[in-house]
Amino acid sequence: MGRVNAPTGRAGKAVLADLAMTQDTPAADPVLAGFRASIDNIDAALIHMLAERFRITQAVGAYKAQNDLPASDPDREERQILRLRKLAEEAQLDPDFGETFIRFIIDEVIRHHERAKNEA
Repeated sequence: MGRVNAPTGRAGKAVLADLAMTQDTPAADPVLAGFRASIDNIDAALIHMLAERFRITQAVGAYKAQNDLPASDPDREERQILRLRKLAEEAQLDPDFGETFIRFIIDEVIRHHERAKNEA
């Protein structure tokens, strides 16, 4: 038999990642496998939601750069943090974790907006 080459590129990485995920769950534990499959689906949804969020904030950054607006809006950011802390509590998620998570995202968005302004 001839040698089989591993797939390359984005598709290859996806195949290898799927293979790695299926190999970390013992076949004898279908309950754990079910939990992990749910987590994997949620993780994928999170990544897609973040990608969509960053597509929108990229447009906001371009708009701000074209209209000479500041990269950050501290009042809006604070309102968002308070709103998301409340949502975290309602969802029974630690609000401190929720705040840390959203601050990380906001900081990254501001960095992108500053870069867009510098490139304009």
